[in-house]
Amino acid sequence: MTTQNPVRRLLDVDAVRGFALLGIFVVNVTFMASGYPGNLVTDPGFGSGLDNAVRTFSSVFVDMKFYVLFSFLFGYSFTLQMEAASRAGAAISARMLRRIGGLLVLGALHTVFLYGGDVLTTYAVACLTLLLLRNVKDRTAIWIAVALYALVLVSLVASALLVDRSAFLPGEAEALANGQDATRVLLGGWGANIGGHIAGLPLLLLQAVTLQGPTALGLFLLGMVAGRRQWLARVSGSEPVLRRIQWIGFPVGLLGSIVYAASGGNGNTLGVAASVATAPLLAAAYVATLLRVMHDARTAAVQAALAPAGRMALTNYLGQSVAGLITFTGIGFGLAGTFSPLALFAFALAVFVAQLVVSALWLRRFRYGPVEWALRWLTNARRPAFVAPPADPGGKTVPPHVDPVPAVRSGSL
Repeated sequence: MTTQNPVRRLLDVDAVRGFALLGIFVVNVTFMASGYPGNLVTDPGFGSGLDNAVRTFSSVFVDMKFYVLFSFLFGYSFTLQMEAASRAGAAISARMLRRIGGLLVLGALHTVFLYGGDVLTTYAVACLTLLLLRNVKDRTAIWIAVALYALVLVSLVASALLVDRSAFLPGEAEALANGQDATRVLLGGWGANIGGHIAGLPLLLLQAVTLQGPTALGLFLLGMVAGRRQWLARVSGSEPVLRRIQWIGFPVGLLGSIVYAASGGNGNTLGVAASVATAPLLAAAYVATLLRVMHDARTAAVQAALAPAGRMALTNYLGQSVAGLITFTGIGFGLAGTFSPLALFAFALAVFVAQLVVSALWLRRFRYGPVEWALRWLTNARRPAFVAPPADPGGKTVPPHVDPVPAVRSGSL
């Protein structure tokens, strides 16, 4: 093993996480910019063919795919946290409980003040179970993950077949009125937005318990298995398994996505079930493609571009919510309800590109993103160095995006 391998494998993890940030924001920004998506209806002001084409594109290629990557990488990075604690001779449970507590507090603050669709609180609670299951065998972890996914799918199908959703959901006219009211709330100040976020907590909790929490835990467990086996530590980009993942993941994953989009997206429970069942396969195909691209000499720059943003994933995730708050709510520019689907996609891409640039510049000077640094302080119960040293002990310059102790530093989300 060469001395470059530890750096490369963590850059792969960080780059995939950076890629996931874009998909997460493309989905989240639709809810930040308008009150209609949260009420499962289309904004009547944007119903052109182009608008609908962009929405369909997002449903097929983006929606419900990228949280899968985030969750899987959270589990992968959990093993790195355990290894770091073991090397330091620290109690793993105490460290992780402090980290979980930090994520829970960040998630609560994020939900109340920035964006009502937070995932950090769900991750924190699911991570408690992951901590309890950290010593199970790989086979057991995989079976638990499969069982969790099966439970979610059975519950979704049963709900679609046995429950009359019309008895619980408003009609289209009422949903449109609710969407207009929700957009008006976004255009208000702090009081209106905080009130809207708090009002949405029951739905957020329901989604966390019935869908996002169990699937996140299942993916945490699969990521933990992958981390134990260091699946992302030995990638060269030429492995036949990457092609096999593409050949299986793209057709099956896209088929499920097309069913999801054609059936009405989140408004159809069977469509959601099809997406939940196949999204991991499409996400895996995305990762396989990205790994092949990053390890091709002609496109290796993609890794260098994405990795810094992924290393600062927690800071960037919260930063995306800040960008949405300032742009769309009455706290900032008050542009809610004025962006077409294509404009929203362009906005998300522009914010993400800015984050790529800022992250790279930041990590030339500092070891961690600001939120990662604070969470690391809490996790380790001691203040970590913040400013990056210009050179390692051997006198060689440390690359600006690489921690001098790379195996310790990955795992922000």
